[in-house]
Amino acid sequence: MSRIYELTLEAPPGDIITYDPERLADAMRIDDPSRLAIEAMGSQALVTIYPTDPLADVHLPSPEALVMDERGRIWIGSYHNGRKVHVQLYDPASGSAQRLLLFGTTGAGKSTGGQIILAAMKRSGITTFYGDLKEGQSAPEARGNVDWAVYSQEGVMAQLHATWCVMRERAARYAAAGRSKFLRDRPDPLLYVVIDEANRLLEKGAPYRDLATFYIKDIGRTGRSLGVGIALFAQAGHLDELGGSDTMRAMLKEGEVLLLRWTSSMMQTLVADGLLPAGQKLAPIPKKAGATRLVSQFETEAADDRPGTQGTGYHLSGPYPGAKMRFFRVGSTTPTEGLDPEMLALYGDDPHAVLEKASWPVAGQAYADKLDGAAAYNAAFPPPDTDGDEGGRRSRSSTPAGPTRPQTTARLTVADRVQAALEAADGDMDAHALLEAVNADGGRPVKLGSIRNALSSLR
Repeated sequence: MSRIYELTLEAPPGDIITYDPERLADAMRIDDPSRLAIEAMGSQALVTIYPTDPLADVHLPSPEALVMDERGRIWIGSYHNGRKVHVQLYDPASGSAQRLLLFGTTGAGKSTGGQIILAAMKRSGITTFYGDLKEGQSAPEARGNVDWAVYSQEGVMAQLHATWCVMRERAARYAAAGRSKFLRDRPDPLLYVVIDEANRLLEKGAPYRDLATFYIKDIGRTGRSLGVGIALFAQAGHLDELGGSDTMRAMLKEGEVLLLRWTSSMMQTLVADGLLPAGQKLAPIPKKAGATRLVSQFETEAADDRPGTQGTGYHLSGPYPGAKMRFFRVGSTTPTEGLDPEMLALYGDDPHAVLEKASWPVAGQAYADKLDGAAAYNAAFPPPDTDGDEGGRRSRSSTPAGPTRPQTTARLTVADRVQAALEAADGDMDAHALLEAVNADGGRPVKLGSIRNALSSLR
């Protein structure tokens, strides 16, 4: 009879337990390290020994299981011990949307995990703006299953601008109604902007890096209580590739963070930035699972048929950050010609949620016509000499009060930056708190005297 063994280990207080999974497996005469599940924190560790790889097959019971529960969580997979892995998209206690970050190196299963999240959003009635910066190859089945899909950096910039405008429109409506929290579907749907391959938009040298960082930060800080969430799927090997903004990285650390197979530089950054809980150790995820053995030169060469580990990772912001988990195995087992019918079935045949009509005017022509590329960008950010008209097709109400083309922090005045920090704050701020907030927005560093001068001018 197959048995599961669990060992509890404890070192003297002050000693930190470190380990090498392969060395530990070898010492225990276990030929397959994937049979070991190791969770270590500080001077304590938990080692579970399974008869076979516990994450070899994690199947979705039915697509209906992806629907968000009463706690605002979606079910995306399983831990090694069979517990459900939940990701929270809405917190009913605080009345707020969430922020989501999915990391993974090439071939780690990020695209499939992203499709599960997108399908769960559709089945849960969430309005989704989806930008796939792999030119639509990451999730081709998402087209027609989200409210607005784009496949270029210009299209994503239009989506971010539209989301920012919707956020401001909701803020005005909610303030007039005396609402300080978001009530799901009353009257507006939960709205998420999802950017796949976000590192291409936010890496050094990307053409819209500063503007994108500005929008993502502002949506992430202000959108929560307005039912506007943001999700980034990225292959970043280093967090500096995500906009180079300490403020944005700090914002994402407070959201839902999923980590698939990583690079060594990524792990060093996660530890240094505090995305990984203090003292927490993670067992590395190999590219392939299963036992390895020595092969004599006199043996017939055999193919390496060990299974891959795509979709295996850690839910760093979950209740068990050191427990290995895996996304559901979904889609066809072999490549298909055209769209994958099993992946399409994941989304279902019901219509997707759309943006509330009250926000259509401010979302603008780019949203109304579901534009992509240069057309989307020009509709969202009309050149100054066109006065935002283009033959009368574009509504001037699609652009909020202020500059037609949003300014980066490098172009904003100190007073503009102070006002933005005040609007994003949850409560009162003194000059010292404003100094810290302004110097964290990615713009030129300023001194306390400049902050006080800006406050005087604003008064």
